[in-house]
Amino acid sequence: MTTTTLAVLVPVLPFLGAVAGLLLGRTAPGFVRPLAVLPTLAAAALAVVVAVHQGGGAGSGKAPLEAATQLTPTGSVPIDLALYIDGFAALVAVLVGVVASCVQIYSTGYLRGDARYPSYAALVSLFTSAMLLVVYSGDLMVLLVGWEIMGICSYFLVGHYWETPEARAASLKAFLVTKLGDVPFLIGLFALATDAGTFRITGILRTVAEGGLDHPTLVALLLLAGVAGKSAQFPLHTWLPDAMAGPTPVSALIHAATMVAAGIYFIARLLPVFAASEAALVVLAVMAAVTMVGSALAALAQDDIKRVLAYSTIGQLGYMSGALAVGDRSAAVFHLVSHGAFKALLFLGAGVVIHAAGTNSLATMSRMRGLPRRIPDAYWTMTVALLALAAIPPFAGFFSKESVLVAAEHAALDESAAPGAAGWTVLAAGLLTALLTAAYATRLWLLAFRGHGAEAPDHGRQPVSMSAVLWVLALPSLGFGLTVGYLAEWFDGHSLAPNLTTSVLGTGAGLVGGLITYGCWRHTTALAARTPMGAVTAHPHTEPALTEAEAIETHTATYGSISAADDPADPGRLLLGPLHRHAASGFHLDAVYHHLFVRPVLAAAELVRFLDREVVDTYVRGAGTGTRWLGAAVRRAQTGNVQTYLGALLAGSVVLAIAAVLVAAGA
Repeated sequence: MTTTTLAVLVPVLPFLGAVAGLLLGRTAPGFVRPLAVLPTLAAAALAVVVAVHQGGGAGSGKAPLEAATQLTPTGSVPIDLALYIDGFAALVAVLVGVVASCVQIYSTGYLRGDARYPSYAALVSLFTSAMLLVVYSGDLMVLLVGWEIMGICSYFLVGHYWETPEARAASLKAFLVTKLGDVPFLIGLFALATDAGTFRITGILRTVAEGGLDHPTLVALLLLAGVAGKSAQFPLHTWLPDAMAGPTPVSALIHAATMVAAGIYFIARLLPVFAASEAALVVLAVMAAVTMVGSALAALAQDDIKRVLAYSTIGQLGYMSGALAVGDRSAAVFHLVSHGAFKALLFLGAGVVIHAAGTNSLATMSRMRGLPRRIPDAYWTMTVALLALAAIPPFAGFFSKESVLVAAEHAALDESAAPGAAGWTVLAAGLLTALLTAAYATRLWLLAFRGHGAEAPDHGRQPVSMSAVLWVLALPSLGFGLTVGYLAEWFDGHSLAPNLTTSVLGTGAGLVGGLITYGCWRHTTALAARTPMGAVTAHPHTEPALTEAEAIETHTATYGSISAADDPADPGRLLLGPLHRHAASGFHLDAVYHHLFVRPVLAAAELVRFLDREVVDTYVRGAGTGTRWLGAAVRRAQTGNVQTYLGALLAGSVVLAIAAVLVAAGA
């Protein structure tokens, strides 16, 4: 088969698996797991073959793979079913396929007793197919189809535990916030296509190169709104921490390879459009800086282990946005791929930890001992992933994060075409975030795996399908960055090697953050024994998914807020001081939105209800009352007496005769 045929099969196979899984879920449940795993594995294998055939794309002197067929005539701007695969598209597709395969395999054990597993597995396959469509698409309208399918799938997957109010609220919030960004995004797409005369990516890039965009700043800012919603960037990031109410494999899929990566990938694909406006790049840089620092501070205050990782994802996406703001899509996509591996590992490992501990609360885990002995696979692999997250060499996160800092340094020193203000903003925020990232990664590791107190409960061994994928993802988390010298050709031929200045500053900041957190933990850990934090609520030998559902449902009742627990032994409290209360609630951004948007909308709805009930209904009731009165009057006239009817007829005739005479006399 040709490379084009193989590329077409990559998104088609998971789609077919999703359709077959839905059709056979009830009639032939034995086929559900093979239909969930095998098509996704096959798609991942084919994505690898396509990447090998591309051989690095333009960076190695090979032209991107292009193929197109017109779907239907649509007037002046046609829509094409088009492929456009360059080096980094090929690598991102491999990432999506590998992570989705790991998630499907992990889910066979995690949700092994779930009655809704067939629909869950089909939605994950459809989610995967949609992201692969986004990655390979050469037409923006076709890309938009995949973009929106991911949105509706996330609604159902985040709300999988719909029995819990947290899951119901989280799914609705995720859908509405991302749709809020999608409205200007759609307007921006139409404006871009109007200027370029095509939805094809190649045509748009050609128009930009020729200076054919009439309103580059307006178009770029409209598109950024959609990216902010989909990739959880300030100020539309608030949905992502709440989305942790969904199953852990869904969290891994959304955070690592799909959904949130789509916005970053979109900007990387159309970076010349954004680079045509310096104002748009500065806005993107400021958005990235606020996202990085704010999310890192919030992560340092969270009690739910998955919410720590959720805010971590927001911050790492901020690094990618920062790289794009300084005009280096190679660094952005390099960090996207690296982050996808170790963040998927962290989330899947967190699922094992929650099952073993019977809780998602770090405060309770810090009062358990022996947890690493219960789950050695999760302990060692999560340690690797946390070191990668903290950008400690030689782990993957060090090389990819350094590529972002190097790009920001070049922009700050006017060694690239990006605005210097954007470079300095991203560089300063990136170094501060490196310190904070190491701090919250160290805090998570210490609280989860170095607890003191009663022995960790024995919830039984995790299925092999859950433990095996952790080691699969640990390999790229450990070694992907070491291939940096060979990856340049996949990323436009640009060097991704770290330099001495940013390496010393970034690694130094990370070590300082880790050591300070460790010192605070040593100072506060004695308080843990004197301050009990509720009890483990999940029953031993409960299935992993049920353990998590119980933990989510009972967290607020046991510990207070889902975001934080009143734990004086938490080193995050000592580090943040009076800022801790604000950071735990995400700096009250949800409350701000509630006052600015929710309350006015509710007030307007109340006004409409009042007008409908007291004004419109009054007229309707009045019309009904008049009709009833007229009916009553007519009913009284119906006496059944013939003489009365004849008298009324005679009187009426006389009145009509008199009226006719008067009219005639007047004429």
